[in-house]
Amino acid sequence: MTIDWQHFTPWASLGGGVLIGLAASLFVLLNGRIAGISGVLGGLLQPRAGDIAWRVLFVAGILLAPTLYGLVTTLPESVIEADYPLLVIAGLLVGVGTRFGSGCTSGHGVCGISRLSPRSLVATMTFMAAGFATVYVTRHLLAA
Repeated sequence: MTIDWQHFTPWASLGGGVLIGLAASLFVLLNGRIAGISGVLGGLLQPRAGDIAWRVLFVAGILLAPTLYGLVTTLPESVIEADYPLLVIAGLLVGVGTRFGSGCTSGHGVCGISRLSPRSLVATMTFMAAGFATVYVTRHLLAA
């Protein structure tokens, strides 16, 4: 294994992780809400009175932040090496997994583990193991 040292960004990655953790912590401390994206978005699909505005603003912030960042700097080029049918299937599988897992990776990995949730710990270990296995199979067993 080799590391692309020119694009290795430990300090920027650490800073991003700290900001995500701080934002999730402040969100639960100040609002009593968990910043798991699937839960926030799911609440918009089954709206309750008085529970919509903060969810809309949360999702708008997720969409607006990279747009505003792109106005002040050059965003990296995004290259997707998969065709659209594969992307649709992958997206549907992620959605099904999120539903069966009672939350998404951000909800379990960032918010759930920080609250010492046993369900989130098991979910995070499961999706990490599945990711490790997928990389191993695709890079070592299916590699040409």
